[in-house]
Amino acid sequence: MKWIVGLGNPGPAYEKTRHNVGFMALDALAERHGMKFNQNKCKSVIAEGMIGGSKTVLIKPMTFMNLSGEAVRAYMDYYKVNLEDMIVVYDDLDTVVGKIRLRYQGSAGGHNGIKSIIQHTGTQSFNRVRMGISRPEPGYAIVDYVLGTFPKKEREQLQSMVEETCDALEFSLDHTFEQTMAKFNKS
Repeated sequence: MKWIVGLGNPGPAYEKTRHNVGFMALDALAERHGMKFNQNKCKSVIAEGMIGGSKTVLIKPMTFMNLSGEAVRAYMDYYKVNLEDMIVVYDDLDTVVGKIRLRYQGSAGGHNGIKSIIQHTGTQSFNRVRMGISRPEPGYAIVDYVLGTFPKKEREQLQSMVEETCDALEFSLDHTFEQTMAKFNKS
């Protein structure tokens, strides 16, 4: 079984913000495969189903971004799942809008959701898909930027990035993460 954790903040006020691209990707993946987020478990809303030949669980923590690790730990402890079977999908300031970067380890890079997952799992080694949101203009507060919505001029890039993220996640279910990185990490 594979489990994919999309990071974001719960509630309609955050729905279309840059910080919620992880939720956007999971919503799109669920829609592609007829999966419904209809279970509340482990501080998360969860959708379960088959993607290709793999039983897959999509998890959207409802803890708010900075406490995402609590939901990940709760799910790990309750279901006794392996960290190697998890992929985390989240927004990244250091990747340009429209691009994705896959990694299997590394620091939090200032991302509080990833920092929380590292704290609660005790490791920096887990698979991730970083979705680009670019950095704000100088002088623009990071918190205001990540909690802001995408401007119209970026919506097309956002949509293609969500689709590419779904493609990468689907590919990763039948291939190693190294193979997935080789295919989807474009320079």
